[in-house]
Formats: sequence, structure tokens, C-alpha cells
Amino acid sequence: MSDLDLLTRSLARNVKRWRTERAFTLDALAARAGVSRGMLIQIEQARTNPSIGTVVKIGDALGVSITTLLDYEQGPRVRIVPADRAVRLWHTEAGSWNRLLAGTEAPGPVEMWDWRLMPGESSDSDPHPVGTVELLHVTAGELTLTVDGTEHRVPAGASASFEADTPHTYGNQGAGPMEMIMAVSVPPVR
Repeated sequence: MSDLDLLTRSLARNVKRWRTERAFTLDALAARAGVSRGMLIQIEQARTNPSIGTVVKIGDALGVSITTLLDYEQGPRVRIVPADRAVRLWHTEAGSWNRLLAGTEAPGPVEMWDWRLMPGESSDSDPHPVGTVELLHVTAGELTLTVDGTEHRVPAGASASFEADTPHTYGNQGAGPMEMIMAVSVPPVR
């Protein structure tokens, strides 16, 4: 079985499990996540490989991390994620990418990401649930972080945090690659 097949089946099983645990109907989850009922049916039947944006919306609506949605095994309290098991969820032809390094539920989802943006590229993010916080540390280049329409420059070696319940964009307006490590903390579903 390929990695993609494994992830598709894990996503199907875990979305259905968490939707059932939260007592959400397909219609209720679709409305909370802002995705179609048909898309959820395809995901739960492992018939599609949705975009990272769709997976983020579903995770946010369920109050679980992407790591939890893609987890293909229940691990012990200590979980080591080998470098070759980090999941690359987005990439471009120019060489930009992100990787989900690790995640946990404590008390809401917490995710750790590794990002690389090539010059001139950017990645938009829809607002997350109220109370979501992102922390990032730029390790190379300079990040142009746009939060609710305001640009902020974050050079290599600097860190930033922000409330992520508003539209935001990670961009690279520099001449070389921008690399950062980012953590996302989402409040638990009430």
C-alpha cells in the first residue's frame, strides 16, 4: 500500500471516528467545516485525497489536529516521529513546501510544522477557530507574515506569535528561500 493510500484510509477512518465521537451528522460537520457534504462522504469512504485546506477545516471543526486525522496507529504516550515519516502536505513546482512534524491533543490540538517558501511564493490560510494561536521561528530568509491585511517582516532568527482567527498569509518576498518552524494551538471543541 502506498503512503498516499495509507493516509487516505487513515483520514477516512479518523474523520468518521471523530465525527461520531462528537455526535456530528455529516450535515453538521459540513456546515462547521465549510465543506460540502459530498466531500465529507468521499473522504469518509476513502475515495478522495482532499487539499490541505480542506483537511485543516475539518480538523478545526472537529477540534483535532491534522496529525490526529492522519494518524494510522494509536501510539504510546511518548511518540517519536522519524524524519522520513513527517508528512509533506503542500508543495509547489518552484520548491516551496510544508511538513507536519508532530502533533498532539493538549487540551486542544497542537501541531508543529516545518515550512519552506521559495522567493515570490506565498500560502494563504483561512481563519482558524477563535482562540487559535500560531507561534513561528524563522530559521532562514525573511518571512512576510500578513495578518488581517497587515504585513509584518520576520527575519531569520526572529520569532512571532499571533491570533490566527483571522485571514493570514505566509510569504517570501526575498531573494532566497525562507524557512521556518511553526506551532499551531487550536482550542478544544466545546
